[in-house]
Amino acid sequence: MENGLYVLLVLILLGFTLIFLLGRKKKPDINSAIPKNFTDLLAEHVPFYQQLDESNKKEFEKRVKQFLLSVVISGVNTTIEDLDRALIGASAIIPIFNFPKWEYCNLNEVLLYPDCFDDEFRQEGSDRSIVGMVGHGPLNNMMILSQSDLRQAFANKTGKDNTAIHEFVHLLDKTDGSVDGVPELLLDKKYISPWLQLMQKKIRAIIDERSDINPYGATNEAEFLAVASEYFFERPKLLKEKHPDLYELLERIFRPPLAHSDNRV
Repeated sequence: MENGLYVLLVLILLGFTLIFLLGRKKKPDINSAIPKNFTDLLAEHVPFYQQLDESNKKEFEKRVKQFLLSVVISGVNTTIEDLDRALIGASAIIPIFNFPKWEYCNLNEVLLYPDCFDDEFRQEGSDRSIVGMVGHGPLNNMMILSQSDLRQAFANKTGKDNTAIHEFVHLLDKTDGSVDGVPELLLDKKYISPWLQLMQKKIRAIIDERSDINPYGATNEAEFLAVASEYFFERPKLLKEKHPDLYELLERIFRPPLAHSDNRV
């Protein structure tokens, strides 16, 4: 009887140990996570970084390194290169740069696919149109990105789209418990109602084909926030010129009072 109880307790302990080991967040290897030519890659490929002063460049580099050491980046049918790590890290930090203590507590791993995929994650076939998504269900705490789209977004200096930034904004939106286009942890409560009203106005303009905002932003409020945020970070001066009301409220979200002023193209 006692031997049987002892064996049962050992098996239970082994079971809990196995669950713990399997459930642990994998830690990236510092030698592979941080590219050796890290700052050169940022300086060459990331406009947001290029326009920072030296002090803020150092801060940006530190934040990107922290991200790369806390989130696993895995290639699926593709090889992860230093450029990919630098661009994913930059995409993560750009939306939260003015929030020094912010970390992505809802992200463990980024999966990089070579190209677009379908809603069943197939990488072959004619119906592949997805270039990025935040995982849910079995893929909770994961993000999937297209390698080709990631690189193209940073290579296109006049574009208003950046899928990686789009998906990281979804994660910010999700932090308050719901992906609804209202990042309540970032937006002062007095601006929530004006933001909701403005979103509806801008979505109607997109539907009526009276807007230069990506039509995908009219899908719902969550997608509008993500699409508008891409525009805000990729072409801030153009957004301010064409949509000053939207620009102002996005500044309230991403650049609270006392944040550094915008001087980017």
